This record gives sequence, C-alpha cells and structure tokens, in this order.
Amino acid sequence: MAEKTKYSGIYFVWKGKRKLLLTKSLDNKSYFGERLVDSYREFIPNRSKLAASIIKGISMMPIKERGIILYLGAAQGQTASYVSDIVGKDGFVFCVEISPRACRELLYLTEQRKNMTAILADANHPEQYKDNITKVDVIYQDIAQKNQVEIFLKNIDLFLKPKGYAIVAIKTRSIDVIKSPKSVFQDVKKELEKKLKIMDVKDLNPFQKDHYFFVCRKK
Repeated sequence: MAEKTKYSGIYFVWKGKRKLLLTKSLDNKSYFGERLVDSYREFIPNRSKLAASIIKGISMMPIKERGIILYLGAAQGQTASYVSDIVGKDGFVFCVEISPRACRELLYLTEQRKNMTAILADANHPEQYKDNITKVDVIYQDIAQKNQVEIFLKNIDLFLKPKGYAIVAIKTRSIDVIKSPKSVFQDVKKELEKKLKIMDVKDLNPFQKDHYFFVCRKK
C-alpha cells in the first residue's frame, strides 16, 4: 500500500529493498513507460529533476493540490504530467514549450488531461503568451539555455503572484562550459538572491549531472 510523504501528492511504496516514489494518477494511465502500482505512477528521479529533488530531500515543495502552475520548458510533458497529478482536477498546469515537435506530443498529453494546456512559445519572450496565462502560485522552469536565469526572472515578473514560489532546475553546463559547476552555481545563487528568497537548493547528482535545483519565494 502506498504511503504518504511530507510532500503534497507524493507517495512511496517498497518493492523488495527498493523504495519507489509515486504520484496518484489522474487517469490510471502510463504515458512514458513508467510502472503503475495500483492507481499510482512511479516517479523516477533519473527521468525527472523534480523527483530527484524529492529523493535528495528538498526541505519544501510548494507544488500542491489545487495549485496553479506555470511550467517553462515542458518538453513532451513527462515531469509536467506528474505536476498535473499533484495539483489534481482542481489545479491547473500551463505548459510552455519552444520545440514544435515536442509540443505536438505535449498537446496529445494535454488532450488526455483536462488540468493541463500546451503553449507553443519561447519562454524568453513571455510577452508573447501573457494574454493566455493567469497569475500563478508556482513557476517551475527546466530550460537548458545560457540565459536560463534571465528567462526565469522575466516570467516571475509577469506571472507570479505576490509571495508566490519559483522553482528552477539549473543546468550549469548550458550556462558556461568552461567554469566549474560549483562556480556557476555560486553565480546563479547571487543573481537569484537579488529578487528572490532562496528557500532551499539541492545538487541533483547522481540523478542529474551538473544540475542544481532551487526553490525560491518572491520577496
């Protein structure tokens, strides 16, 4: 039987000596080849930075039931589908993706799940989709671009509610391939602290190499 964790909408079950992270599926379907355990979907840290942050013991996770989420860099929607599970039928996930090919697959997913929508757009230009998105409780970003911090802050300014939360998975090698990941991390931390209160941060190794996961709050 699945047991609750301290994180909203996140469960676990033991399979032998292995602890599986789970979300309660909205529709009891497997979309990305993940295992179904009764009506729960396995949430795999090697495939999702959000799952990796939970396995690494992030101190808080503001994505909760009934939450309104803006997901930047949703790709085909794998992690976004778990966010959809967590917020439930009374929450909503706006998914922004720049790649037409990935967005086609994302669109198929959102057609199956009514608490998600796919937006084909460049997150570097949030003014292009500002009329299609409400103010949100949480912004979640997973974008491997050099200016990923700038993109994150632009969207926070436009869409995040006062005292809302902002989560970003930083891929250090996309920002600078010469500097060490720890040096890039320090640069990013200083930049974020200008506008946000950092609630916690985790190095996602060994699940996601050279990635740091920040949970922040709007000042």
